[in-house]
Amino acid sequence: MVIIVIDNKGNVSPIATTSADGIVTIKESKPAESTSSLPQSSEQATSPAPVAPDPKKPSTPDAPTQAPPSTNGAAQHAEASDAQAKDAPAADTPKPEIVSSRWRRYLKPVIGIVLVLIAGVAAYLIWQHFRPKGLGEGFASGNGRIEAVEFDVAAKSPGRISQMYADDGDVVSAGQVVARMDTQELRAQLSQAQADESAARNATSTALAIVGQRESEQAAAMAVVTQREAAQLVATKTVLRSKILSTQHAASIQEYDNDVAREKEAAAAVAASKAQYAASKATINAARSQVLEAKSKIVAAQAVESRLQAEIDDTELKAARDGRVQYRIAQPGEVVAAGGKVLSMVDLSDVTMTFFLPETSAGRVAIGSDVHIILDSAPQSVIPATVSFVANIAQFTPKTVETASEREKLVFRVKARIDPALLKKHAGQVKSGLPGMAYVRLDPSATWPEKLKSRIEQ
Repeated sequence: MVIIVIDNKGNVSPIATTSADGIVTIKESKPAESTSSLPQSSEQATSPAPVAPDPKKPSTPDAPTQAPPSTNGAAQHAEASDAQAKDAPAADTPKPEIVSSRWRRYLKPVIGIVLVLIAGVAAYLIWQHFRPKGLGEGFASGNGRIEAVEFDVAAKSPGRISQMYADDGDVVSAGQVVARMDTQELRAQLSQAQADESAARNATSTALAIVGQRESEQAAAMAVVTQREAAQLVATKTVLRSKILSTQHAASIQEYDNDVAREKEAAAAVAASKAQYAASKATINAARSQVLEAKSKIVAAQAVESRLQAEIDDTELKAARDGRVQYRIAQPGEVVAAGGKVLSMVDLSDVTMTFFLPETSAGRVAIGSDVHIILDSAPQSVIPATVSFVANIAQFTPKTVETASEREKLVFRVKARIDPALLKKHAGQVKSGLPGMAYVRLDPSATWPEKLKSRIEQ
């Protein structure tokens, strides 16, 4: 039989052993250094220590194990020592602290910070693994919006809208009448101008008749002049003969004087007829001036008619180009001023996307470079386009582009124009203002990535 003592630290040490012959051997055991000096009760001093059963002897569950009589004194001494060690107060044997109370306050925050750092590093590594890869040196990209050329249908002259032939969303062709203005007043003015033209034509006819009359009078005056000149010639010859006869006393001096008087009368008649001829010539010029004036009135009346007809034609408001009606600004019955807008339209054949590239990329972009556009609303479609404009002067990035740090960089404005034939084929799907990304091929020899290859029906 072996007697075992277990101290408060859990150490196991045998104190006494009993052989088969009943001889008890006692081992010396040093008392614990932290044994309390307080007095112990008699029960604690005499309480028997647990005795391990002898494996050579059978034991019964109900019969207590008893030591041989010859070993009671040694057993009691060992049990007293063990009881004294077990009943010592726990305060006299302080346990060593693994972490001091000073550092225990900072342990949880430090552990939390370490866990957060580990989670951040893991998230960054995951993002680096799954983030989209760059396009390479031969490509550049920028965000922008689809922009179509907008134009208005406006009234040239003030007036009232009588009819509207287009509504919001309608697609119209160039030259199609989309609205009509009231033309009642203009048509009344046109009728007046036509009447003035008729009057001018009548005045012209009258003036021409007067010219003919004056020309006839001029011919008559010319005949009179010829007649008077002939009479003057006869009178002059008669005077010469009378003078010769009177010097020869073949005729009287009285006859000579009468012939001289008739000669002077004939000369006066010639002068009068010539004056009348000159007067008829002046009347002819006046009549011809009246003809010119009447013809001028005809031209003026025709000009007024053309102007009024042009104004009447302008009352038919037509679309200047193919496009879609965005919204109606005016309604039938409203009065608009000169230049008043009636319809707002967008040209479906002139669609571009404006985006911005940094200085390093803009210098490599040439007019006609290939651009592929991906709209946010249709990421599965890649729209082909070409560069139609590159700004010559750099500017600060607009506020609509990315962050404030991006706006501090100098960029160049670039326009990519979509093929009008492609737009015409998909006119029903073209919408202005859609956001998207534009990818420019800087190197003509570079191959488009698979995700950026054109995937739209040409």
